[in-house]
Amino acid sequence: MSGTGADLIAAKLRQAGCTHAFGMPGGEVLALMGALEEAGIAFQLVKHENAGGFMGEGVWHAQARAGREAPAVLLATLGPGVANAVNVVANALQDRVPLVFLTGCVDAREAETYTHQVFDHGALLRPVVKASFRAAPGALGAMMDKAILTALEGQPGPVHVDVPIGIAEGACEEALHPLPPRVSPRDLLPTGPALEAARALLASAERPIAIVGVDAVNEDAGAAVAEFCRAHNVPLITSYKAKGLLDEADPLALGGAGLSPRADAHLLPLLAASDCVLLIGYDPIEMRINWRDPWPADAPAVEIAASPRRHGMHAVRHLLPCGVAPALAALGEGLAPRATWPGGEIAAARAALAAQFAPESSGWGPATVFHTLRDVLPAETVATADSGAHRILVSQVWRAGFPRAMLQSSALCTMACALPLGIGHAIAEPKRPVVVFVGDAGLEMGLGELATLRDLGLPVLVCVLVDESLALIELKQRASQRPNVGVDFAGTDFPALARALGGHGVWVDDAETLAREAQAALSRDTYTLLACRIGRRAYDGKF
Repeated sequence: MSGTGADLIAAKLRQAGCTHAFGMPGGEVLALMGALEEAGIAFQLVKHENAGGFMGEGVWHAQARAGREAPAVLLATLGPGVANAVNVVANALQDRVPLVFLTGCVDAREAETYTHQVFDHGALLRPVVKASFRAAPGALGAMMDKAILTALEGQPGPVHVDVPIGIAEGACEEALHPLPPRVSPRDLLPTGPALEAARALLASAERPIAIVGVDAVNEDAGAAVAEFCRAHNVPLITSYKAKGLLDEADPLALGGAGLSPRADAHLLPLLAASDCVLLIGYDPIEMRINWRDPWPADAPAVEIAASPRRHGMHAVRHLLPCGVAPALAALGEGLAPRATWPGGEIAAARAALAAQFAPESSGWGPATVFHTLRDVLPAETVATADSGAHRILVSQVWRAGFPRAMLQSSALCTMACALPLGIGHAIAEPKRPVVVFVGDAGLEMGLGELATLRDLGLPVLVCVLVDESLALIELKQRASQRPNVGVDFAGTDFPALARALGGHGVWVDDAETLAREAQAALSRDTYTLLACRIGRRAYDGKF
């Protein structure tokens, strides 16, 4: 093709199916921005690079659910732009998100004598990316092929592409070749003695149980997981990212796990009692320390994992290094359906979990907020959750009926992710309702993106839990008998702020108001911010 280096880079991303890019521009990336737009990749201005990366992830989730696997795209200028994005790049690595991070840089000859805003981007990012590339003339197509495939293959993750100004703006005569084929975990078939041993274990099990995680989400294995569990009466625990792979209304669904000790108190005993533990694309990077060695080293555990596991968090007896869907098909082939857990333990656990996370008997509190919105909002609603005490509780309360129904940072657990995740998802799938759950501190950390939401005109519902405290940290501080330091703060008039930034904002102090305002939000042509005042210490004893 004839054009600039930026044109070829953009064309390769469009070949990969990318439709949106996010970022904050600078002079060093103007050629890339223009090329992205010309290639059919809409560039969206954000208020902070960190938020731009999460918006890209939101787009990726929406498109992946529809069967379109294209990496997220984040664009940043040199120096401070790159530094601002480190958090979201690290999140993409830990949360298994395919992200192409394009950065501008000065040409090599300039970098030897010009130092303003100049540092080694690759050196900064290398610990938190799968690969870092620097664009060079004559090899842009090969570089982009490597970058795109690296982002998508195996466990997805971020790649960095540093583009000197001269390369982006200079002439490029490279031909635009198709992307090379890539190996998908779904193509890796189970075979050998491990498969036969796992089949024998499942066939004889009276109390099988499964844990499903992020790899099953990324392999689009929801239908295979649900079919397998129902066919063989296998109850299912999910990581928070995997909520919805089996509709959580199903009698076999035990909900999400990993952060709540009160939930773990009902779930870990089931693992201890099981005679066949199936780990289905389960990556314990989402789990807290009490999920380290949750069963003995010689326990009857079978792991399905296409990517190598080097975490040391648990032992398994049999490993099937293949895709989730083909492994489940092979495990269950020819096995007759039969009853499991004859003591009624699964129904009892579901009932205990429902009671544990029920609405407050007082009629108001964070659990009531989450239950009310789940009951009022349509079943197809996508929820996003920021990090904090509210996320642990809402991840137990919110019933997910389909894959990627609840989006959050569950491995890195970073704050200020929920609002941009919701914005990105709404950009890609504007007809699907989106509710953002965020604490007041998390919203204050990323307030600028309310202006982005205003500019986009998206009717996202933002539910902010107002307790004027970093509640999760305050709980830990109090539990360790430390003084109250650096966790409580003064209140913000969030409804007034929402109105000033082009949205509809209202204070909420009861379930009736919440239900009424949520219903109204569904027909509004701008975003709605519901500031739910729950008071300090509202999460005591909740999770």
